[in-house]
Amino acid sequence: MKDMTDTPSQGAIRSVAIVDDHPLYSDALAAALQLTFPEARVEKAQTLGAALELVDSGFAPDLVMFDLKLPDVCGISGFKRLRAALPDAPILVISSLTSAQVVEALMEDGAAGFLPKDASSQVLRQALRDIAGGGKYVHSGYRGTSITELPDDRIEEAHPKLAELTPQQQKIMKLICAGKPNKQIAYELSLAEATVKAHITALLRRLGVQNRTQAAVLVESAQPATAMGTGEADAQAFLSH
Repeated sequence: MKDMTDTPSQGAIRSVAIVDDHPLYSDALAAALQLTFPEARVEKAQTLGAALELVDSGFAPDLVMFDLKLPDVCGISGFKRLRAALPDAPILVISSLTSAQVVEALMEDGAAGFLPKDASSQVLRQALRDIAGGGKYVHSGYRGTSITELPDDRIEEAHPKLAELTPQQQKIMKLICAGKPNKQIAYELSLAEATVKAHITALLRRLGVQNRTQAAVLVESAQPATAMGTGEADAQAFLSH
């Protein structure tokens, strides 16, 4: 995270909260931020509880840099609690958990951006530039094609196990990933709802998962957009809390 002095200090970033339980990474991030915003006050917290105490004490940061995996956090609920405590502050999530499902959920819940922890200083600089200017930033590695955007004849490329599904089950899986309920799937495919339920039961068995949510996470987390990150187990754990 060096060579960041050329980042524009637009957006009046006067105070930053770093919420991360790894002291070395937190210190390096603080040093980088001081180079970028030399006048900014930087406060660090190793737990969500400590971060909320900072807020309760009157600290109102212009930017929060937040790690999802904290000792007192279970799933993305920690982010949601911080978002509720600081509704107006942009929160840039920097985490080793890099599932597209998690990134999408964070952005829908109001995150200002997402970066993997192994992002380069140039990428961090761009994220800070965009967020300081009032925009949002998501690393390009998490803007890949979704299964819902793939043609039916290429859907099996999203995950090897999809090749084991019948063409009809692949269509249903695509609609599941798009968030369609059984009734809507039945309507769009001109099937009886009972037939859709039977197909879903069969495809869940083939994919080795227990429900629709796990199936969607399994498929989406294995796409190229998430190749840098963790597997579906972490994604499922975070999205269920």
